[in-house]
Amino acid sequence: MTKIFYIFGYTPHSKSNVMANTYTQFYAHLVFAVKHRNALIKLSWKDELEKYLTGTIQNHRHKLLAINLMPDHAHVFVGYNVNQLIPDLVEIIKMSSNNFIKNNKLSQFKFGWQIGYGAFSHSRSQIDSVVKYVMNQENHHKKRKFRDEYLEILRKNDIEYSEEYLFEFFDDVTGWE
Repeated sequence: MTKIFYIFGYTPHSKSNVMANTYTQFYAHLVFAVKHRNALIKLSWKDELEKYLTGTIQNHRHKLLAINLMPDHAHVFVGYNVNQLIPDLVEIIKMSSNNFIKNNKLSQFKFGWQIGYGAFSHSRSQIDSVVKYVMNQENHHKKRKFRDEYLEILRKNDIEYSEEYLFEFFDDVTGWE
C-alpha cells in the first residue's frame, strides 16, 4: 500500500500533504410570504414565532443576524452555513413554523407559507444596513406595500422574473390589526 502512495507523490506523514482548511463568509437575506389571506401572522404571537425560528435557524448552524415577521411576509437575515442548501434551510423554516403554529394553536385558520422565496446575498460591509432594513419593516410598510418592496429587491439584485411566478400579494395589508 505504501508504494502506491509514493507513486502519486504522497507520503503518509509528509507536511506537504496537509490540506488547507475551508473558510467561507456568506450572508443571506431570505424573504417569503404567507399563503392564506385569513391566516396572517398576528402581533399577539409574532415574538413567540420569531423566537422559535431563531432556535430553528441556529440549530442548523446558521447565525441569525435579524428576523422580522410582518402580517403577510417574513424577513430572515443570516450568516449562512454553506454546508446546508438554501432550499433546505427555507423548507425547514417553513415546515417547522407551520408545525409550531398548528401545535400551539396560534392561528384559528390553516396556516401556510406560499411556495417560493427570495434569497439574496450580501457582503460583510452591508450587514448593518441589512439588519436595520429588516428590523425597520413595520415603519417601512407604513409607506410601501410588500409587493413594491419585493419587486425593488429583485430589481436591485438584477434578478429577472415573471409576474406569474411572484408571490400572491395582499395589497390591503398595511400593518398589524
